Amino acid sequence: MDAPRPPAFSVGLTGGIGCGKTTVANMFAALGAAVIDTDEIAHALTAPQGAAMPALLAEFGPDFATPEGALDRAKMRALVFADAGARARLEAILHPRIRAATAAAAAIATGDYVIFVVPLLIESGSWRERVTRVLAIDCPEQVQVARVMARNGLSEDQVRAIMAAQVTRAQRRAAADDIILNDDGLETLRPQVEALHALYLSHSKVM
Repeated sequence: MDAPRPPAFSVGLTGGIGCGKTTVANMFAALGAAVIDTDEIAHALTAPQGAAMPALLAEFGPDFATPEGALDRAKMRALVFADAGARARLEAILHPRIRAATAAAAAIATGDYVIFVVPLLIESGSWRERVTRVLAIDCPEQVQVARVMARNGLSEDQVRAIMAAQVTRAQRRAAADDIILNDDGLETLRPQVEALHALYLSHSKVM
């Protein structure tokens, strides 16, 4: 029996920190989409015994590992925010491995279509050519700040520093084929997801 063919239609789901990417992705998964989250892949690569850890420790030194052997994400975050060269070195190690892992996951995906959750999709440059459509999860900046402060315990200045390293809300909206506004709870979110799911299903059936 032949192996199932992976879906040809794919969506790149993106959004700024605190916009609700995971919540929306989970809703699409419940409707039948195959969801591949690049953040989850990155976490696996940098967990204890993660495939990227030997290269990361060789590049940055053993001080960047936690006692358990995972990447010290807080320490690395502080470094790359202060040093663009360090960010480039980190990305040179992680990005090819993330790309290979996402391709492998997509090759065996069996959902109606594939959604790649890519927080820095627009910033990365290469992802736009790899997906059929780009979906941006959008919300006002003040809502982002409040959500991340409550969720992560960061100060407003820390949250805004993270946001400053991402494209602006206007740039993200301009680059998207589709937009979901997530500023008013699940009751207003769900109908938007269902409408786009129907659209994506119709596209996937003709590919």
